[in-house]
Amino acid sequence: MSYFLFLFLAFVLWRRWKVNTSNPGKLPLPPGPKPLPIIGNIRDIPLGVPQWELYEAMALKYGDIIHLNVLGQSIVVLSSLEAINDLLEKRSAIYSSRPRSTMMHELMGMGWSLAIMEYGEEWRRVRKAFHQHFNANEADQYHDIHVYCAHSFLRRILRTPEDLFTHTRHLFAKSIMKVTYGIDVKEENDPFIFHAEQTIAAFNTAARPGRYLVDLMPVLKYIPSWFPGARFQKDALYAKDMSQKMVNNPFIVVKEREHSGDAEPCVVARLLDEVPDGPRREEEEDIIRKAAGIAYAGGSDTTVSALQSFFLAMTLYPSVQLKAQAQLETVIGPNRLPTPADMQDLPYIVAITKEVLRWKLVTPLAVPHTTTESDEYRGYFIPKGTIVMGNSYFILHDPAVFPDPHEFKPERFLHEDGSLNPDVLDPTAACFGFGRRICPGRAFAQDSLFSVISSVLHTFNITHAHDLDGNKIPVLPEVTDGLISYPKPFACSIKPRSAAAEAMVRSTE
Repeated sequence: MSYFLFLFLAFVLWRRWKVNTSNPGKLPLPPGPKPLPIIGNIRDIPLGVPQWELYEAMALKYGDIIHLNVLGQSIVVLSSLEAINDLLEKRSAIYSSRPRSTMMHELMGMGWSLAIMEYGEEWRRVRKAFHQHFNANEADQYHDIHVYCAHSFLRRILRTPEDLFTHTRHLFAKSIMKVTYGIDVKEENDPFIFHAEQTIAAFNTAARPGRYLVDLMPVLKYIPSWFPGARFQKDALYAKDMSQKMVNNPFIVVKEREHSGDAEPCVVARLLDEVPDGPRREEEEDIIRKAAGIAYAGGSDTTVSALQSFFLAMTLYPSVQLKAQAQLETVIGPNRLPTPADMQDLPYIVAITKEVLRWKLVTPLAVPHTTTESDEYRGYFIPKGTIVMGNSYFILHDPAVFPDPHEFKPERFLHEDGSLNPDVLDPTAACFGFGRRICPGRAFAQDSLFSVISSVLHTFNITHAHDLDGNKIPVLPEVTDGLISYPKPFACSIKPRSAAAEAMVRSTE
């Protein structure tokens, strides 16, 4: 153990020496909390506390560019669209060409993900295949599937409202699997959903810098899984198995259906039909396989978190629910359910969707990147190898832009006459990432959210749950820590607004 401690201390000191020698102009580092010897700022970002909440306080104190040192590793957090545009976009050759994938991500075999794939020819081809069928211009073709899945969700929460969190995960897995692979997932215990959830959870855990010691000391990757303290190797092997099954298994189903002539209409089938036979077909199929996996992993997870935040907000802010239901009654009436085609006539529902994306961000911190060379910005020195993160959370919780930023207020996106106000910063400017790594499926996700949120508000009342003694069960707006954030489990009551509303839900069967 003392030998490993010696190596670790030597590694930290070497990193510090390397930073000092690469800064010949002796420029200052960006401002931030004062680091301690050896361990740096590790005590300033403790595990168990959402990083973005810590960075929010630092941004208010130090400004929109913050520097931390964690065991010799430089971290820079950017908390304004100006800084993000100047660095992550305008200087993309330094900041965006090489995403910061952790050593754990490498051990987990997650190189297929656009979020951590190095920018280059393969990245462009995978993103093009994804964008071809999920961009804003193609979004309208999926409206019927959004409605179909929203109606399925209504029936599920009507039967077992206590299983809300399970239903939210099933809902978006159902829509993404149908669109991408033409696969109808099982109502219970679906293996495709299980593999995806396990993969996303592992990716999320490994994304936080410093979560695993192997990220700070990559040489540890050679330690066998049976060695004491090498639990990370077992975690990586399990995650790799889940990851490969998530990406490969549904793709294989489509290929088998194509071979037998039973292919369902879907994105993967269309992409495969466009590939000519020849020596490059296998390579092209691998691009399609990766693009489809990204669609499933990214699309379903983003909307799951956002929908759970919606139910949390409706429980805590009943007045918002009442205003939304009043608009739905006026525009939609009692005899049908809303669809994406009603979006322009339901500005308050659109505002709720925007506020859901702003209030509890799905990805409060953009995917970290690593600088490929040293840089100077605003007179500050940014060392080569620095982890750089866009602080989406603060951008959408800056009190100068969004007064009372921690309150759920859809009205902030509206004019006094109730119409949408285009002058207010749209949450999509930050909540789906930045620059060329912005989520290409954001239009699909927003349409899906609108369909579900509008349908739920039109047919159900969401209120506080009560215990057996009739006491209201407290609900706190707390979320999990990680690259992808979810509301922590909470109790709420979900009941049909009326017998007619219940009958309308049942009629969708």
